[in-house]
Amino acid sequence: MNTAQANPPTAKDIWNGIAGQNWVEAQVLLDGMFKRFEDVIVTGCLEQGARDVLDVGCGTGATTLALADRLRGAGSCTGIDISEPMIDLARKRAAMSGSKADFICADAEDHPLGVARYDRIVSRFGVMFFRDPVRAFANLRGASVAGAQLAVIAWRDPAENPFMTVAEAAVRPLLPEHLAAALQPTGQFAFADENHVRGILRDSGWSGVTMAPLDLACSLPERALETWLTRLGPLGRFLPELDTDHRAAVIEAARSAYGPYTAGGMVRFTAACWAIGGENV
Repeated sequence: MNTAQANPPTAKDIWNGIAGQNWVEAQVLLDGMFKRFEDVIVTGCLEQGARDVLDVGCGTGATTLALADRLRGAGSCTGIDISEPMIDLARKRAAMSGSKADFICADAEDHPLGVARYDRIVSRFGVMFFRDPVRAFANLRGASVAGAQLAVIAWRDPAENPFMTVAEAAVRPLLPEHLAAALQPTGQFAFADENHVRGILRDSGWSGVTMAPLDLACSLPERALETWLTRLGPLGRFLPELDTDHRAAVIEAARSAYGPYTAGGMVRFTAACWAIGGENV
């Protein structure tokens, strides 16, 4: 039995290894692609008068920094993420910009976040990777004040997001068996099923749960496509295991798969997500 199959990496292993480093290297690209989701979260916080915000799975800090900037002296924003390389970059970005944003490198599932501290818990694609999501959301609820609002964004079904899986489907026949078998999404679609998510939030004590489809147009420059397909997702983790010629063939197959999304020097796709809400009552 292949060792990788017998002992699959944990989320901590993944995000503190090559995946975390790849996200750091692609920070500018990712921030641009997902800026519209950041805007949704920031606008929601401002409209509801948020004062103390926790950004879960904050990555390299784009949403946290944007919130801290908009709240200014009227509130605070803390980002938490399990990835040391991403949090290191987030802290550097805060220092360079003079931001008051604060960052914690820890697992929000069990890290002591304080009691009744935050009035808004937000996340942009950062809540789908918990080992025990009920425990995680209970911990987040315990850290929030009475009446606090939950506002997170997560991917819907992979069938509704073909852009997210087209490369893996194209290259799977070209890979060694053990890599092809492991070429699966790393949990980003774990919140695709509405009933499953509602059950998690109910069992962790959140009330008034809402789930609304959120479909936003995203884009990236065609010149950045190779960065996207070689740095992000499961393909980015496995490419280093291939020899030069094999890697080149895989990259070309993946690039060709994005043809239907490419025109006029841009790659465009629709991100099909859930906007998930709840309240701590």
